[in-house]
Amino acid sequence: MSGHDVKTLQRDLTRAGFATPAGGEFGPITKANVRRFERKHHLKITGTVGSAFVRELNVVLSGAGVKTATTTTTTTTSASAAHAAGGGSSLSGGAAASSRKKKTARKTTKSTKTTRSAPSLLVKPTGGSRHLGQRVLHMGMSGHDVRVLQGYLTLAGFPTDVDGSFGAATKQSVLAFQSAHAMTANGIVSFAIAQALRAVVAAQDTGGPVGKAQINADGTATAPAGAPAAVQAVIAAANKIIDKPYIYAGGHGRWNDSGYDCSGAVSFALHGAGMLSSPEDSTELESFGSPGQGQWISIYADAQHTFIVVAGIAFDTADFGGPNIPSGSGPRWRSNATGNLADGGNYVVRHPAKL
Repeated sequence: MSGHDVKTLQRDLTRAGFATPAGGEFGPITKANVRRFERKHHLKITGTVGSAFVRELNVVLSGAGVKTATTTTTTTTSASAAHAAGGGSSLSGGAAASSRKKKTARKTTKSTKTTRSAPSLLVKPTGGSRHLGQRVLHMGMSGHDVRVLQGYLTLAGFPTDVDGSFGAATKQSVLAFQSAHAMTANGIVSFAIAQALRAVVAAQDTGGPVGKAQINADGTATAPAGAPAAVQAVIAAANKIIDKPYIYAGGHGRWNDSGYDCSGAVSFALHGAGMLSSPEDSTELESFGSPGQGQWISIYADAQHTFIVVAGIAFDTADFGGPNIPSGSGPRWRSNATGNLADGGNYVVRHPAKL
């Protein structure tokens, strides 16, 4: 969805600590940040914005040191955003909601007499195109399309601050993206580069430009027809430990362990295809292979967690993105390849060479 209410939601998410390009379009970056907010504040993770989400967001904003006059305004407009963007009933209990807004307004009026507002966390608009790809971007430029570029680079596996300014860090991310996808590495974002970046991000929702593996009734997975031998070997190895429980540091002292943690499970699967000679923890997996999403295999890793996507399905110790079959707490196949991105992690995406 799109509109002024969506833009208000995006600005509120940014002030709450979840940098979101305020373009007024409810796309994958906005959805991902909604889910991160939900997880952090112990809401049901849906990626949609209902009345409970708006109430929690306003509670967070009221204590975040943002401009009080802005908070009063967004109490109303964010509720509209929730109704439009999320499918939740933001108008349920209307009288109570109206009363809460009036009380907030009175408190705001009183507080502005004695306190100074902290500076807004939003980047002020500085011109530029509304849509990524409508102009060539390079270092020194700024605008909404730069914010979108930065958000897409992050989703594609090249973490970049979303501040709307094309600085040295953004250029390094662009160079890394270009190199990872066999493009001329010049740090300049042409229309072709923008389209390639969009395609990579879109592929994350469909499992990449390859056949998708099948999750069977017993929880094992079957590689798609024509999958490379290495992909088949990774899936076969992972199938061997889906009935093991989660054990912290499991799989690091020995390959055949009584249980596995996240990095132990990923290491075991990669070892099955001869890609690792010894287990690696999640921080070490941040530098595995080549940068960016692979065609067949992608490893998502940060300091706290790691999981692997193989032929469009995820192998993960966290219970995200699919049924927990077989039952248990250990590594399992998940049908939603990137469902675990909802946990708000700052993942680096890597892939084995040529896969």
